[in-house]
Amino acid sequence: MNEPVRIDSLPAPVVTLLRAVHDALDLPLPGLTDADERAYHVLMHDRASHARIVLDCVLADRHDLGPAAALLGEWTAGAPVTYIPWIGRGGAV
Repeated sequence: MNEPVRIDSLPAPVVTLLRAVHDALDLPLPGLTDADERAYHVLMHDRASHARIVLDCVLADRHDLGPAAALLGEWTAGAPVTYIPWIGRGGAV
């Protein structure tokens, strides 16, 4: 039987890449305006494309994980949230 693999048992570069993918895709929900919804979808598409490119380079082309994670982090930082996030009853999400 396969033993479960936990995050603390993975090599640091794997964890760093997983964190970079998470951070790239972890966007707050958009506000209620059409402009906010459009901006959210464009940003999510762009960030998902960047994550897919980085993962493809790692998985198919065997690129080093550390620089791949760093590149995705740079791309994510260069594409910040510019829309107004959803604010529910409990405050901003």
